[in-house]
Amino acid sequence: MLNVIERLKEAARKQALYRRTRQEIERMPLDIALDLGIYRGDAEQIARKAVYGN
Repeated sequence: MLNVIERLKEAARKQALYRRTRQEIERMPLDIALDLGIYRGDAEQIARKAVYGN
């Protein structure tokens, strides 16, 4: 039972991190995004890869 709870906590933590990362990328000033080579339209994919891998 404890293992299930820990897995749920980890999934919730990752989901919160994903949302926060995606929002930060989307709100990033254009000049900074360009300097970093980031297209803000790819925020969802970038955040997913950063948090979940692959």
